[in-house]
Amino acid sequence: MATIEPTKREIQHSEKIKPYSSSLRLWHWVNMLVISGSLLTVLLNSTLLKSRNIAPVIKTELQKAGAQPTDNQAKAVAHALGDKVWDIHIYFGYGLAALLLFRIILEFFQVADQKFIRTLKNAWGSFNATKKQREQATHELVVKLIYTVFYLLLLIMVTTGLFLAFEDFFAPYKAIRSSVKSVHGFCMYLVLAFIAVHLAGVFLGERKDSKGVVSDMINGGGDRD
Repeated sequence: MATIEPTKREIQHSEKIKPYSSSLRLWHWVNMLVISGSLLTVLLNSTLLKSRNIAPVIKTELQKAGAQPTDNQAKAVAHALGDKVWDIHIYFGYGLAALLLFRIILEFFQVADQKFIRTLKNAWGSFNATKKQREQATHELVVKLIYTVFYLLLLIMVTTGLFLAFEDFFAPYKAIRSSVKSVHGFCMYLVLAFIAVHLAGVFLGERKDSKGVVSDMINGGGDRD
């Protein structure tokens, strides 16, 4: 479990605390809110607002109000409620797409030593070059690879999500809709796994060598007087 802890210090300069730009910190926290909101809509529609669960409740409440709805009418109302939640899910998806684009653009404008690609290359170089700090280098490399997978998952989720959101535009490819939807749903579970691993790593880090890593992602980290 130790290899999933976020690292607080730079691997090539262990005396330095990693800095985080204000743009990256903003992206991190807004991204967290958007992903949480998106997952919440999925949770609502797959549990509380699932047609077979909510339709009987709707029918009962309407009967109490003096109406005499049929099962099909109650199901239609349930589907309408679910569609409203999916509409919100789509908006969260647009937000996630915008944030991913922002993160890609940000990579070009970050300070050199804060670029993700550069830190990944540094972690790989340190892993191959040093034996003295092999454990720390392995730790750093694993963390960077986990984040690389996360970014790839975001890219796949955004791409498949936009395909589903604009499926009418992609009518010629309607035959692959089911496969695209399956990939989108599967990636959601992988994102949930990443969130669990990330939170576990942060929790362990705060209790061990990376104490203050959450504070660093709020106030910027780095070596402050």
